Amino acid sequence: MRAAMKLVTDAQDLLEKGDVPGAKRNVDAVIHNDPTIWPAFYVRAQIFASQGKYELAIQDCNEALRQYRGCVEAALLRANINAHLGKYTEALKEFNSLVALHPRAVTLARVLSDRAWFYATCPNASLRNGQQAVKDAKAACSIMIWKDEHMIDTLAVAYAEVGDFNSAVQYVSQALAVKGISPNGAKLFQKHLALFQQNKPIRL
Repeated sequence: MRAAMKLVTDAQDLLEKGDVPGAKRNVDAVIHNDPTIWPAFYVRAQIFASQGKYELAIQDCNEALRQYRGCVEAALLRANINAHLGKYTEALKEFNSLVALHPRAVTLARVLSDRAWFYATCPNASLRNGQQAVKDAKAACSIMIWKDEHMIDTLAVAYAEVGDFNSAVQYVSQALAVKGISPNGAKLFQKHLALFQQNKPIRL
C-alpha cells in the first residue's frame, strides 16, 4: 500500500512537471495491481482532462468518488469538466454542493475560486452572477492570504463581469506581481489585462 501511494504521489509530481506519459505509467501500474486505491483514479482523471479525454476523466472522477465520497478534488474536477463541455447547470449544481460541504480551508478556497470563475465567465448569461463571483473570489483570496495568483486573477475576472474594469486591472496587475509566477500564468494574465483595458469581460 505504501509503495502504491508513493507511485501515486510521484505521478502527481510528474504531471505537475509536464511529464504526462511518466505520470500515466505510474497510475496505470497502481490501478492494475490494486483497483481499490482511489487516489490513483483521481490523478488519472487529471491526466485524461489534460489530454482532452473528458469522458474518460469523468469516468475516473466517478470511480474515485464511488470509492471515497469525500474526494472533493475529484468532484471539483468533474464540475470543471462539465462546465468545459457546456453542461453548465450540472456544473453549477456540483459547485454549490461542494461549497455546502465546507471542506478544509485550502480545498474550500479552490472550490470558491472555481465557482467564481464559472459565475463570471459562463457563456450562458442566465447562469452568470458577477456579484456572487466577486464575493466567492474575495473569500478564496482571503483564505489563501492573497498569495495565489490564479485566485487573484479570478477576482479580476469577476470585477470585469460586474463592469468594474478599474478593479479588474488592479487585481490582474496584483496577480502578475505575485512572486514565482509561472511563464504560462504570466502570459494568461497579460491577455486578461489587455481585455480589461479595452473594457471587455472574459468568457469561457
